[in-house]
Amino acid sequence: MNFKMLKKTRVILALLFFAFTLFSFIDIYEMLPDSVVSNIIFLQFAPSILKFLQILSLSASGFIVIILLTFFLGRTYCSVICPLGILQDFFSYIARKRNKKKILFKFKKAHPIIRYSLLALTILSFLFGVTLVINLLDPYSNAGRIFTYIFKPGVVWVNNIIASILQGQKIYSLHIIDLITAPWSITIYVILFFAIIAYLSYKRGRLFCNLICPVGTLLGLVSKKALLKVNILTDSCTKCGKCASACKSECIDLKTQKIDYSRCVACYNCLPVCEDDAIRYNKLTFKKNSVQPTEGEKKIDRRGAIATLLTITASTTILAQHGNGHGKRHGGFGNRPDYKLALREFPVTPPGSKGLERFNSLCTACGLCISACPTNVLQPAITEYGLAGFMQPHMDYAHAGFCNFDCNRCSEICPTGAILPIPMEEKQLTQLGKAVFVKRNCVVHRDGTDCGACSEHCPTKAVVMVPYRDGLVIPEVNQDLCIGCGACEHPCPVDHPHKAIYIEGSPEHQMAEKPKEEESNHKALEEDFPF
Repeated sequence: MNFKMLKKTRVILALLFFAFTLFSFIDIYEMLPDSVVSNIIFLQFAPSILKFLQILSLSASGFIVIILLTFFLGRTYCSVICPLGILQDFFSYIARKRNKKKILFKFKKAHPIIRYSLLALTILSFLFGVTLVINLLDPYSNAGRIFTYIFKPGVVWVNNIIASILQGQKIYSLHIIDLITAPWSITIYVILFFAIIAYLSYKRGRLFCNLICPVGTLLGLVSKKALLKVNILTDSCTKCGKCASACKSECIDLKTQKIDYSRCVACYNCLPVCEDDAIRYNKLTFKKNSVQPTEGEKKIDRRGAIATLLTITASTTILAQHGNGHGKRHGGFGNRPDYKLALREFPVTPPGSKGLERFNSLCTACGLCISACPTNVLQPAITEYGLAGFMQPHMDYAHAGFCNFDCNRCSEICPTGAILPIPMEEKQLTQLGKAVFVKRNCVVHRDGTDCGACSEHCPTKAVVMVPYRDGLVIPEVNQDLCIGCGACEHPCPVDHPHKAIYIEGSPEHQMAEKPKEEESNHKALEEDFPF
């Protein structure tokens, strides 16, 4: 078998999966259709399980494909599909290039107590409907946050510099994009995690995957029984150590000439470096205290191995910070009482999430919906959901934006089913919350100033202006028509947390009344259409 070709094929597929996954997060011009994004994330293990339990459909059966793939080829998910795993490989590659004449890796003992304790904790967390542990440990979600809060802002920053230069030359092929960054606490957390991952992978290869990652531990149990494995021919092995030095999983024990298959990520790095032809990739016949293949065992040819890897991996994609309050009050219109705090009792969850409790129990805080939101209204939570919902997206109307009336993109791309697909007609009537008007804070009441920004932006006419005094008009809210989109709260000129109008979230989403169509009094004149 041509092991170099096998490894090269694995590397090419890994780069393709990584590139498409990364682009789905940093696609600032929305070039990828939502259906393509869904196909790209179809094979992500933990999100697929969560979504499958919600919709019980083959469109969310990616985790089943991964388990079958692991049983056949070993932990190919970890070496080809997982974006965090491929990201770690970049740093391992840099380490290998900088240590050409040194032993890069060597066998290290496993830590089963840590590995299986974290796996058990993750499973218990999942069973009790608390996703915080999954949020913190799931490799896809961690990679998504790195892409969303580190890589995408960098892409936007570079785009804006180039766009400014081009516009100075009267070239408008690119446009400047608003750069809304996550709260500093979220950004610091993600940067620290990224730095730790970079350091660990530079020094110890796939240590995170084989010590902390619950997906890696679970697939490691399956890979012990994989049909195709890397194995050592003890009669031919001279214990030169080249294979162990190339093994980024640190799972090749030269003393016993055995491989810890629960930690092997099927990267094939060890195969082409063996000059004694003592490492093979074929079907194993198990014997007591031995991993040697039986005599006359049929080996897989190069084309067969590559074709199998390509067919399985390719076909599966087809299946599928707060504002400042006001200071001193002086002058103005009538009495000027102190501002009233306009704070939500319940946070607002995205359309399609159905409600607060359901959303918190399914979202893994991967950041894909935050990255894809065209108005940036979806922002990571700090304390809005409590500790259990740390980094899960919430609707931040006061600082970021509002929910576009004609947009349901977050529901189309959510990988876990925390935000279910919702038809546009239903989305436009889904009541995420209700607008609450605080007359005491309104500039019309306080300053005798014309405003009406909330009414002008309301897409359902739930906010209208009614006569007030001295020729002024003031907002009035019909909560039966309100869908909680935040188009009224966001443009309100009063600073948070004293907004004159704000959205109170609904623990369970309801359906708003359909706005009545106003009859037009306009009568067409003959001269309107003279032709």
